[in-house]
Amino acid sequence: MSQRNEKELCHWADQQAERIIKAKGDRDSYTCASGITPSGTVHIGNFREIITVDLVVRALRDRGKNVRFIYSWDDYDVFRKVPANMPKPEVLEKYLRYPITMVPDTFDRDENYARHHEKDIENQLPRVGIHPEFLYQASRYRANRYTEGMKIAMQKRDVIKKCLNEYRDDEHKMKDSDVYWPVAAFCCKCNKDETEILEYDGEYGITYKCNACGHVEKGDLRTSKEFKLGWRVDWPMRWNEEKVCFEPGGKDHISPGGSYDTAKLVSKQLYGWDAPVTMKYDFVKLKGVPGKMSSSKGKVISLVDALEVYQGEVLRYIFASNKVDHEFSISFDLDVLTLYEAYDRTERLVWGVEEPKEKDPAKREQLLLREKRLYELSQIDGMPKVMPYQVPFRLLTTLLQTYSGDVDAVIASLGDVKPEQEETLRRRCACAWYWITESAPDCAPDMCFTIRNDGSKSDDITGDMLTAVKRVRDEVVPKIGTFATDRDCQQAMYDIATELGLDAKSLFTALYHAIINKDQGPRLANFMKIIGKEKLSKILSVY
Repeated sequence: MSQRNEKELCHWADQQAERIIKAKGDRDSYTCASGITPSGTVHIGNFREIITVDLVVRALRDRGKNVRFIYSWDDYDVFRKVPANMPKPEVLEKYLRYPITMVPDTFDRDENYARHHEKDIENQLPRVGIHPEFLYQASRYRANRYTEGMKIAMQKRDVIKKCLNEYRDDEHKMKDSDVYWPVAAFCCKCNKDETEILEYDGEYGITYKCNACGHVEKGDLRTSKEFKLGWRVDWPMRWNEEKVCFEPGGKDHISPGGSYDTAKLVSKQLYGWDAPVTMKYDFVKLKGVPGKMSSSKGKVISLVDALEVYQGEVLRYIFASNKVDHEFSISFDLDVLTLYEAYDRTERLVWGVEEPKEKDPAKREQLLLREKRLYELSQIDGMPKVMPYQVPFRLLTTLLQTYSGDVDAVIASLGDVKPEQEETLRRRCACAWYWITESAPDCAPDMCFTIRNDGSKSDDITGDMLTAVKRVRDEVVPKIGTFATDRDCQQAMYDIATELGLDAKSLFTALYHAIINKDQGPRLANFMKIIGKEKLSKILSVY
């Protein structure tokens, strides 16, 4: 891989890549890690960690480095709580305290509960250009891959106690006399984690008792399937196992004296591995809903939901343009229009069809470099060969409603879409149609309309107003498309209202009633041009 010009690498992900290389030295490969417990819907807040790693992975590769991007599914964690948005909660209740991978999928789609949530995200990540190597911790533990890591932890449990105590106040420190076991067991009879360790033989043998069913078992770390490290030791053990160089963490984990600081000590003192470089990312909220997203509470927006409204490049742009340690809200209201416009402006600057307002040459160059890098990191599969076809999101919602959601008709009406631009435009159309039909009725009802194509008419258009509407139909509509500007078209309608002694605003309202059965709608002159004279003549022919 050839290295890029340093000046071009000006995103926060590039700065992080530089930190990793400096801290870890020149390596044949850099492993970057992310992961989550699939205890419920993997939401857009979880996605922040995934895309943070992806952006850093891309930044490392742009510096000519080989990178391994791993994503761990912690599906051997305990199923502690039934999320509020799951079907058949009464069935799931029976599997509390089981490993998540042994809980049934109450959606009746996949082999188990964990796999259902894993597949939901695995199938969507390619849509945003993210392709990690997935690791499944249940199968790795059951294959006894971590035997030696667990043995070391059991033999050096006093060292772990000291590591865990390092950042605790006196009230919460473990005493020397406190019994501490870094390994826990799922009962091999009833599958629950309600077990206690009774004895350790100093090598591979661990005897435990299940407090749920009473079973006592002497297991062997080399062959038994039920043992697992507690997460505060499991995390650093796997850093060493996978030789992880970079892994970000939520602000709750990365805070001073938090779990990362403890894991750092365990990693070095037990496994001889310097902890990975990390960075803190903040929470993502839902606009208008207090608190962070939570799978267990069922108060979530999934990646699937987000991609219904935001095309992949725009969703990447939202995360890449926000500083990773700053909280922000994901929104599905009128902010959607603003976010699409921000992305489109970046795109126009990058392709040179819009000039930056900055006059100072040095600042101008810096701005363009930043915008280009942001745009580049927002792309799904490398830079486009030609500039994508731009239709403002608001206009696109008007076009789609005018053509009753017929994307082919919308693209045909634009007239100059190149074949290589069509796929991206179709994705944007799908998002715009979803937003105008599913989100806008609640947050922007004024933008929603249906063209009268059924021959119906407005009964309240009578007298001089009826005369005015007919004159617009007979005198203005045939000239639609020939007016130099929308203002000229508008003036022609004003003139008709003035001649008949009518308020122009009332005429516009009557025309909206006639066309879409609403008091208002998109800017009338431009809207009439979009509809076209043939269609307009037909709609108004009933008067």
